Amino acid sequence: MMSQNKTIYLDYNASTPVAQGVVDTMLPYFTEKFGNARSDHVFGWDSQEAVEHAREQISGLLNCRSTALTFTSGATEAANLALFGFCEKNKVKGKHIITCETEHKAVLDPIQALERKGFEVTYLKVDPDGNIDLEDLEDAISPETILVCLMLANNETGLIHPMAEIENIVHSKGAKLMSDITQAVGKIPVDLKELKLDMAIFSSHKIYGPKGIGALYVNKRNKVAIDPYVFGGGQEKGLRPGTLNVPGIVGFGKAAEIAISKMAVESERMMKLKNKLEEALGKIDGAIINCKHSKRLPNTTNISFKDITGNILLRKLKHLAISRGSACTSNLVKPSHVLMAMGLSDELALSSIRISLGRETSDQDIEFAVNEIGKAVNSLKTTSV
Repeated sequence: MMSQNKTIYLDYNASTPVAQGVVDTMLPYFTEKFGNARSDHVFGWDSQEAVEHAREQISGLLNCRSTALTFTSGATEAANLALFGFCEKNKVKGKHIITCETEHKAVLDPIQALERKGFEVTYLKVDPDGNIDLEDLEDAISPETILVCLMLANNETGLIHPMAEIENIVHSKGAKLMSDITQAVGKIPVDLKELKLDMAIFSSHKIYGPKGIGALYVNKRNKVAIDPYVFGGGQEKGLRPGTLNVPGIVGFGKAAEIAISKMAVESERMMKLKNKLEEALGKIDGAIINCKHSKRLPNTTNISFKDITGNILLRKLKHLAISRGSACTSNLVKPSHVLMAMGLSDELALSSIRISLGRETSDQDIEFAVNEIGKAVNSLKTTSV
């Protein structure tokens, strides 16, 4: 019997708990192995070796060269480094960028800043299932297009873009391709060699690693050049200066190593749990599962309830940790830009919740969540009559 005071965490797309194996691996680097990775003595050498080992672990998860990875404070910083660094470096070739209306704000906000600096931006629209039209993408690319930036998997709906087809179109037209792969890494196979991306960004705390550490992937074999725009030291090949967060990097590496061993089994398990969840919630009167017919992450459900106010619903669900959408914007009481781009009304978008599953999610958790959500929705429908 579940305790009435227990809260079930179902917001793994926002963040994950740090795996115990990750914590154990990090701890020595706060105490006896505390050296600055740039110091020219044994403490520094040990830290630098740990950093490079972590880089190898992460490259193993993504099937890329370890030298292609630059450590950052997270995916948001990586996005800024990539977008400003690449676009400023390559603006002599053109000033046109293509992205999508449903991208994460970590990408949209710097792109809008570039737009204010004189870059032209095309925002691709999506259909009601969250998919872009590949013909629209192809038609949008011009000789002035230097970069296409499209996320691999959407953080709110779990929708997976057909990146292999996108890559063929973009590279055949002579442009470069950047992707926010943050939500996909660790949940589904992400093979950067196979995807042929030019740049990618991702973060540790989505894969049971620590917060405050992420990475930028730059495929220099594709002749991708980036200018630094943050200065103050020669760390990380001069692209991202500042003393390296060695404990965070070590934790990131260990989290990647664990993800390699767990991903296949966990992906299948979470898919079964998600199907069970959606089958049950789909029976609630007025329930709409967003992107239901699209290819999605195995752990993510976004569901709308007609004639229900989302923030009131969340307050009723005191024993469930779920969200209205992206953790970066969920404190703002306004419709999700992702759901609005898919054609949902303001009212329906505001009545939507995101449920994202993780390693600790059990069958019992799903049954509890279904029961709690059903009771809350029916209660709100009754009081609104």
